[in-house]
Amino acid sequence: MRIRTLLFGACLLALLCISPADSFAKSKKKSEPSGWRSIGLSGGGAMFCPAISPVDPKLMMVNCDMSAAYISRDGGHNWEMIPADQLGGNTRCRPAWHPSERDTLFAAGEYYGRLKVSYDAGKTFEAIGNLPNGLRGEIHICAAQPALMFAGSQEDAWRSDNAGKLWKKCNGPTGEVIGFVSGAGGLVWVATRKGIWRSNDDGKTWNSSVGDLPNSDLLSIAGSCQQKSERKKREPVLFCSVKANSEAGKYVGGVYRSDDLGESWTSVMGGGINMDVKAADKWAQGEVAQYPTVLCTDVNPDIVWAFNTNTGVLPPHHTAAYRSEDGGKTWHATFYPDPRFKGYNLEPNYTTVGDGQYYQDAPENVAICPTNPDIVVQLDSGNCIITEDGGKSWFNGHTRQAKDKDFFENTGLVVTTTWHYYVDPHEPKRHYICYTDIGFARSLDAGETWHWWSEKEKAPWRNTCYDLCFDADKAGRMWGAFSNVHDIPNDNIISGRHKGTGPGGVCYSEDFGEHWTPVKDLPLAPCTSIIRVQRPLDPNARKPKMVWTLVATFFGEGVYASIDDGKTWQKLGEIGNSANRRVYRVRADSKGRLFALVTALRNGEDWDDTGPGLYCWDDDRWTRICDSLRWPKDFAIDPDNDEHILIGAADTKGEGAGLWETTDGGKKWTCILRKGSQHFSASFSPIHKGWIYASLCEGSDGDALWLSKDGGKKWEPFSKLPFRNIQRIEFDPQDEDEVIVTTFGGSIWRGPCQP
Repeated sequence: MRIRTLLFGACLLALLCISPADSFAKSKKKSEPSGWRSIGLSGGGAMFCPAISPVDPKLMMVNCDMSAAYISRDGGHNWEMIPADQLGGNTRCRPAWHPSERDTLFAAGEYYGRLKVSYDAGKTFEAIGNLPNGLRGEIHICAAQPALMFAGSQEDAWRSDNAGKLWKKCNGPTGEVIGFVSGAGGLVWVATRKGIWRSNDDGKTWNSSVGDLPNSDLLSIAGSCQQKSERKKREPVLFCSVKANSEAGKYVGGVYRSDDLGESWTSVMGGGINMDVKAADKWAQGEVAQYPTVLCTDVNPDIVWAFNTNTGVLPPHHTAAYRSEDGGKTWHATFYPDPRFKGYNLEPNYTTVGDGQYYQDAPENVAICPTNPDIVVQLDSGNCIITEDGGKSWFNGHTRQAKDKDFFENTGLVVTTTWHYYVDPHEPKRHYICYTDIGFARSLDAGETWHWWSEKEKAPWRNTCYDLCFDADKAGRMWGAFSNVHDIPNDNIISGRHKGTGPGGVCYSEDFGEHWTPVKDLPLAPCTSIIRVQRPLDPNARKPKMVWTLVATFFGEGVYASIDDGKTWQKLGEIGNSANRRVYRVRADSKGRLFALVTALRNGEDWDDTGPGLYCWDDDRWTRICDSLRWPKDFAIDPDNDEHILIGAADTKGEGAGLWETTDGGKKWTCILRKGSQHFSASFSPIHKGWIYASLCEGSDGDALWLSKDGGKKWEPFSKLPFRNIQRIEFDPQDEDEVIVTTFGGSIWRGPCQP
């Protein structure tokens, strides 16, 4: 859809020139006994495949594209992440709540979409049935006879008549499944990318049911069929949407209705619905309004929803969530999410408050409560929006406004990447988070509520904040590393799925991050780390010629340093090789000596082996002190021993991943931990000597956060942490009992410092 340090605590203490023992002796806040909890801004990333329980509409499920799935037990106001060892997120197949058993939920698990079932309302899951991986469209349970189920795959539809235990391929339907409709008397319909089929015998045999639709580019299907409780017989009513086109300036396509079991179809693009064939402004999602989703229920065939792409930002061209109460004869827009709109009916969220507008997206992922057509959830690339009153009003499931209206609370629906978590060295109730997609957020109450930077406060490169550093002497002064390129140094960039070039730079703030000003005379490239180099207390310990105060890395460009707090900059030699200057991280040891990490460069199956590694700046040049790793991701320097360094690395051609250690300044490296194909980072505890934390991202075989209490000899996992793509482990000087972890797609988690 969509810092400087592994050892925050130690570096923060260096900024303040006090010892770890002195700092943490002042701890006041204690860990919560409940274990891990998400903090920071929720939402801000793409969400998919929602479902609402017909038995208890307070039960909802949502997936995201960053590996997690979520359950709400209060109608979408608060969410809990389903533990990764139970169910991973899936973006291609909608889950199904059982029509009569409240706690039974079927879902496609993980990216590959294996069928799983929960019998405790989403707390635990187990595999069920013989379906192949790669489920598509939806899982469907027939309300009239719940033992009868259907599921879609990329090319086929599947049928089970024993509640999902055994599945057989349906003979007839072909193509990627979009959805199903079922009713009493054996009637079942399936829509695929190639057409619509109907069965009159519970899915045993099938016939085409496209009828006279204008084309076979199916987008959605919905239906209202007779319920068991209804005494008066009524025929099923079907709705579908097909791709719309402009033919001789006339709108053709959109939403259609069938009253004869799909034999024929009639357009219901009636009064009040968007039938534009020309864009109203330059921000339009297209010239012709499309309807990717239609919804209705068995409760009332006259209530139908149609969700559109916009043909312009302002009404009546916007994404409107149309509702009909007469079976499609007339429609009215229900969704006015932008505070500039007349009829504005969405609770404030951090983007509407910060920027004064709502960023519209195609509503391709929506769900309706099967027993209450007034309850609808719509998801997009950053928002979870819910109505309980048929669209009269909408609230945010992904965030909640605090008493201070510029700040927001976490709802548990955490779906985006974080790179670092900082506590201000001067005012410890000020906390900061470096994000992907939503950039930067700050808190004034030690992380309870958060403010997202507004249009007037932001850096020019708003997508990602990779790093921050602080002035030890002047409160409020800080610097940030920003870019419009995200996911460096993870697989999206290294594999080439995402472009690794784009704008970025350094900005500074004089008011605790409330406003940011770009620094001049630096490359317009992704800035991925920045540090403030402190002079050692012992002037004799400082290496000669190292007089800079700020050092920053620019992905693809190199390392740049300033001797005057960012007023002027110079490039520090040439690092890597001419083809690979993908420098990602810089750090300084206790003597002020610089170390920088160059990450992977891949071209198909060919990996650069002369550029990647860890470098040390000495004698006015970079020297590679670790040349055995082709995909290093991050590193940490022992605050008590400059010769002791750890590197987290990922596999190339099946080797190299793990946590690598040197105790002699880089002469010899040893792998001290391998728990998967993509290790990311490590941290030394500022409290407990000998404690080392290690993380894995995108390639863990199981648990992704590990702790050694004996300097790396023995390791134990944090098995209760629900998320698995862990990036960094950081520390709050006000809480010695907790650690803070940043994640690749699961925001920030705080929890116990030991398993």
